[in-house]
Amino acid sequence: MAKVLGIGGVFLKADDPERLLTWYEQNLGVKRTFPGGVIFPWRQADSPEKQGMTVWSLFSKDTPYFGPGKQTVMVNYMVDDLEGMLQALRDAGAQVEDRREESEYGKFGWATDPEGNRIELWQPPS
Repeated sequence: MAKVLGIGGVFLKADDPERLLTWYEQNLGVKRTFPGGVIFPWRQADSPEKQGMTVWSLFSKDTPYFGPGKQTVMVNYMVDDLEGMLQALRDAGAQVEDRREESEYGKFGWATDPEGNRIELWQPPS
């Protein structure tokens, strides 16, 4: 059975992403690691040699990336089997997008929970 392994990212909409990121840098001490966001590296507790990361990123208020709803936050869940998880969600009646993306960062897919919140699923590369 496919399962969630952790949080791969947290994405926020902002009126002025650059200004808000600067605020987070100045007031919370986060260190920008790419335009528009931060990567928090970590190691797996049961396999410390394995590295991972959680992305925190800001998007403009009008981004289509969060889907058609009014949500201002989208969570990226790291999964061990993207296709298995998307099929399980589809079988449970969730709205699952047909579109997939694959890059050097892994595989990505999207679904919407029962209350209309779009979620992103990420299977890291092997």
